[in-house]
Amino acid sequence: MRLDKYLKVSRLIKRRTVANEACDAGRVLINDKTAKASADVKVGDIITIAFGNKDVKVEVLSVQETVRKEEAKELFRYL
Repeated sequence: MRLDKYLKVSRLIKRRTVANEACDAGRVLINDKTAKASADVKVGDIITIAFGNKDVKVEVLSVQETVRKEEAKELFRYL
């Protein structure tokens, strides 16, 4: 699954356009490498997102096309 779509589906970032902009600005890393919005996300990847002065680091536990809001937090685990 594309990185921008995963960030939206998992609700780490609310909108796909915002996820695209974060990737373009170099604020999203997959396994400590700068990632484009089109990068492929797999189970086990470590995603780091720079939100202003704090970083959010998560491990991908599941990749699904659609998920209910209540179940979105089961797609990843905070590190």
